Amino acid sequence: MSHHAIPFSELSAREAYKIIIGTVVPRPIAWVTTRSASGVVNAAPYSFFNCLSADPPILAIGVENKPDRCFKDTALNIRETEAFTVNICDVNTTAQMATTAAPFAPEVDELQAAGLTAVPGVTVGCPRIAEAPVAFECRRYVSIALSAAREIILGQIEMAHIREDIIDVGNYHSDPTKLDAIGRMGGDGYSTTRDLFDWPTPSVAEAQAAWTLKFASDE
Repeated sequence: MSHHAIPFSELSAREAYKIIIGTVVPRPIAWVTTRSASGVVNAAPYSFFNCLSADPPILAIGVENKPDRCFKDTALNIRETEAFTVNICDVNTTAQMATTAAPFAPEVDELQAAGLTAVPGVTVGCPRIAEAPVAFECRRYVSIALSAAREIILGQIEMAHIREDIIDVGNYHSDPTKLDAIGRMGGDGYSTTRDLFDWPTPSVAEAQAAWTLKFASDE
């Protein structure tokens, strides 16, 4: 089947956004909690998110500013306090996560609005979400302004909180079936991580042997 060649230089920002969120899937969700300089807690989900490095341990979130180009609460709070916590959302907390995505006023505590439990941070001043299976306390490493509308915030992980049934602290192996994380699709879509499969990376010799066998069978 042929492909459509779509030059992004000819697209509007909205058109580019639709293509990206519809094809770069599923995207992990950073359920970010912050605290303002005045003490108000904010929570919001971001699916432009991933881990970028293990040494140093770096997480990245892409934050879009408000239509008037003012910082969203998350970005403003991180600038003021240099700290944030990335909580991982599972199937059981989907509805509460979606509630925190609503455009509440800055003075509203989204955790209270969603009926969630705030747990004080150990290394940062912002809380984590007790109902989340995993949380990473982060210090801002650097912010990268991409335009007047969007920036990327890198955070260095200071502390992880992982539910006991998920991780084996003897070997630090995490069980994805116990984590039961969700991912973001296009539009209003989400995905689970329940349909899993293993596919080991072959050695060079194994890869060459597999292709030799394939070519031989095609002849």
